[in-house]
Amino acid sequence: MIGWTLGRYFFLRYVTITFYFLLGSFALTLILDFTELSSKLAALPGYSAIQAFGLSLLRVPNIMQQVFPFIALFAAMTTLISLNRKYELVVARSVGVSAWQFLLPACAGAFLFGLFAVLVVNPLAAYGTEKSDAVQAAWRSGKMNDTPDDRVPWLRQKTDEGETIIGAKSIINRGLRLVDASFIRLDKNKDIIERLDAKNADLEDGYWQLSDVTRFVLGETPTSPGDVRIPTHLRPEFVEESLARPETIPFFELRNKIAAARSFGYPANAFDMHFQSLLALPALLMAMTLIAATVSLKFVRFGQSGTMILGGVLAGFVLYVVTVVVKAFGNAGFVPPFVAAWTPVLIATFFGVSFLLHKEDG
Repeated sequence: MIGWTLGRYFFLRYVTITFYFLLGSFALTLILDFTELSSKLAALPGYSAIQAFGLSLLRVPNIMQQVFPFIALFAAMTTLISLNRKYELVVARSVGVSAWQFLLPACAGAFLFGLFAVLVVNPLAAYGTEKSDAVQAAWRSGKMNDTPDDRVPWLRQKTDEGETIIGAKSIINRGLRLVDASFIRLDKNKDIIERLDAKNADLEDGYWQLSDVTRFVLGETPTSPGDVRIPTHLRPEFVEESLARPETIPFFELRNKIAAARSFGYPANAFDMHFQSLLALPALLMAMTLIAATVSLKFVRFGQSGTMILGGVLAGFVLYVVTVVVKAFGNAGFVPPFVAAWTPVLIATFFGVSFLLHKEDG
């Protein structure tokens, strides 16, 4: 069995290299996001470079979550290749340490990396995403020529007075506040009664509270009634599911949100899919480590070229693409979220284990 000293050495090597990859990815993501954000928001009235940089800092944790599987893959490949080139793995194998034993520290590091991503990075990402959405909404507020947020759907509500079609440029507070909102009210004959444009619309218990309203009625001069209340039967759980992005809800709150939404008859597939994906993340990072091992363990002994390394990168990329595609099916409800989240992980794990069992003699 691998000793404590050797196991700790391999573990610390993996952790150190993973930290360097995290640091480099963070810096690169921050620079790219700040550049892109500046080009999009520079023309807005409240824009400033310092605030835009702070906004990018808030957005980076959420973006980093998307690249964690690749960081785990590249960190494991780099660790194993560096150990092989220095003949440290050769010496370990010569004294009877099998591949499974010296892969255990790397897998343990990947599992802890996944726990760190779920328990620490995810809450920071949810907080940062929500705050950055609020800041961008404040900058865009009242700028009529600004491009609306394409991800905001239109809602339709029915009351005793008729129907109301609701849209907005931006959503914050997990969908409970609409910025630059439009309420188009219809009578029972589907004819437009009026249009209300509000700076903000907050969902309260049984009504929408509209502030800074401008009322448009066909054939009449627009008026500014100030604050207006619009009755609604919409529940906060439904609005959150329809408008809020799952990324804005921390891991620790997702389970309660899912239970609350389903208690009112809403499927909450997007929230459940996000929750299951976070649960499966530590196992996914371990699977990435096994995939890295299939192309890295024999680098020195058999003089492999960069083709095998490229094969490992492509295998990791294919696994990531499959995970994203299956996640889309889970969000749409075609596949149960639990199955959609865990199937790619199990396939990758079985692939890595099968390949190592076939190739390794240890």
